[in-house]
Amino acid sequence: MNDSGHGGPTTPLIKMINQISANNLHHGDDAQAADLVAAHLKKFWARSMKRQIIDYADTDGGELSPVSRLAIARLKTMSSTVKDWEETSDAG
Repeated sequence: MNDSGHGGPTTPLIKMINQISANNLHHGDDAQAADLVAAHLKKFWARSMKRQIIDYADTDGGELSPVSRLAIARLKTMSSTVKDWEETSDAG
């Protein structure tokens, strides 16, 4: 279900998370960068954006950088359930 090749709705999110990940690589190793990326997603991305990128990672994820994949995994475990991170989201 990789929609990045044909400009599907997840394509901009893939590009954004990969850019955010690349911009955070200087903060240490991949794990530290992923923590910062996950915190950014939790705070600034709308619930719908988080749902879309998680769905993409769970079904394909082929266009995600290693740090992006790790950040999505961290986002999913920030709370015990997806509902928790949706309810505690700072963005839409």
